[in-house]
Amino acid sequence: MCQSEHKIRPGATLNDRAEHEKDHRLWSRRDFLTATGLFGAGSFLLGNLPVRTFQPTPLMAALSAAGGSDRFLVLIRLDGGNDGLNTVVKRGSSDYYNMRPSISIKENNMWALSTEYGMPLATNALQPMWTDGMMKVIFNVGYPEPNLSHFRSYDILASASDANTVWDTGWLGRFLDTEYAAFLETPPVVPPALQIGLQNNLVFKSDQANMSLAISSPQEFYQIAQSGQLYETASLGNTPRELELAFVRNTANAAFRYSGAIQQAYSNGKNDVTYPATQDNPLAEQLAIVARLIKGNLGTKIFMVEISGFDTHATQYDLHLELLNQVAVAVKTFYDDLAFGNSGLGEKVLSMTFSEFGRAIFENGSAGTDHGWGTHMLLFGGGIGNGFTGQYQDLSDPNPYTDPPFSVDFRSVYATILQDWLGNSPELVKFVMGQQDFPIINGLVPPVAPSVGDNDRCALLGHNPHATLPATIEIKYSIMKEGPLRLQILDKAGNVLRTLLDEYKIPGSYIFNFKATDWFLQPGTYQYRLQSGGQAFQREIRF
Repeated sequence: MCQSEHKIRPGATLNDRAEHEKDHRLWSRRDFLTATGLFGAGSFLLGNLPVRTFQPTPLMAALSAAGGSDRFLVLIRLDGGNDGLNTVVKRGSSDYYNMRPSISIKENNMWALSTEYGMPLATNALQPMWTDGMMKVIFNVGYPEPNLSHFRSYDILASASDANTVWDTGWLGRFLDTEYAAFLETPPVVPPALQIGLQNNLVFKSDQANMSLAISSPQEFYQIAQSGQLYETASLGNTPRELELAFVRNTANAAFRYSGAIQQAYSNGKNDVTYPATQDNPLAEQLAIVARLIKGNLGTKIFMVEISGFDTHATQYDLHLELLNQVAVAVKTFYDDLAFGNSGLGEKVLSMTFSEFGRAIFENGSAGTDHGWGTHMLLFGGGIGNGFTGQYQDLSDPNPYTDPPFSVDFRSVYATILQDWLGNSPELVKFVMGQQDFPIINGLVPPVAPSVGDNDRCALLGHNPHATLPATIEIKYSIMKEGPLRLQILDKAGNVLRTLLDEYKIPGSYIFNFKATDWFLQPGTYQYRLQSGGQAFQREIRF
């Protein structure tokens, strides 16, 4: 029998319609104020900073290289609170079917992850990824004393704070702050992170600035990528009004820092598979942009996309299945694109779904679900394997006034990604996570060796293939304090093989174009080391 009288906060259900709508107004308005518009009122801003146009030249190329690895992270926000129980179903559970008589996923409408768990047939695009070891499920992710307000719960996930603590920086903002300690003094020409959609970008906010570029829509992105301008000016005439409008638009275009790099990467990359039409799957269009920028060697390593509609208080069944279908098809197409031509890119890109909370275990009286506690997270990526982490919700003895407790703290997932996927030290991870130790989930993702060094004098920003020069690798670094600098190639044992640079450098951001054959080095695994001011920075490189 369906129970809908859970004693939870006002606004979590449609029964408290005024509070619920107020919560949505706050949530939507704050999303709009914090994530729309590349520029603030009264002045042109990006990430709360005045900006100017930089072209991607070697002297100003502090390209993003999270953790010094060649790995990428894509966050997929399921906006509204995803229903985990209908995303990954416990097969044959009479408790589940009794709690959800009208919205449950029947056995003949799911494909098997295992003998115990399944997913709706609407997500069958993911079945090959599961079979090929490219997908994992993290059960029942949450945090203590969960908040069921969209507004507050998203802030908790974005900042990685406790439920009763308010932080004004995001977990990835704090991480990128350590990668770009000279963000203000030597600003990068590509965004350290890029997000598409009307999103609250607290997740990327640091003490310095917002470390991401928030593009409000794919249409806005295409305007930038195809013309190098945010606002079109060619069609304006010579009337006083049009001349004035042209002046304002040209000023805005000149203030947009990243246009040159985005236009170049968009031109260099391409989508090698056909994505669903935008009107059928807006998430797929966003991921198509991400794939093209990765292939075009933009240099940004962290992306965030979103799909909305998961606040399923009423008539959930068909709507939720359609949303899950869009996610599944978009993700599968994205990884097919990355893997095209055996590029190996799919093994360098980790994607992670997240949502501000889950749904109640009982369906409500409107054939939907109200706000609930834990939900499941999905990870995607070549070579991550398949399997389950955490414990599924215990449905055998439910409390009619609360949901089962979570099994995995979302901050353990973050810490694991920072340490194992992005290659950061436990000390840095603890700092990013607010000086708290969260258990690393062993085996969740393939680990990468951490980089060496810190960023108070200079920063080794990583490397990537040159977009146009064959067999050439760009090694990127920034100098905050002038002085002598040495860049060397070492073997795996740490022996110096070649000295690429040994000279005096002034503050700035640089690229060294490295071609192994010019230095008579055979293909293999090496290290490269930057030394300046008594500090050493060392990372692995393969060619």
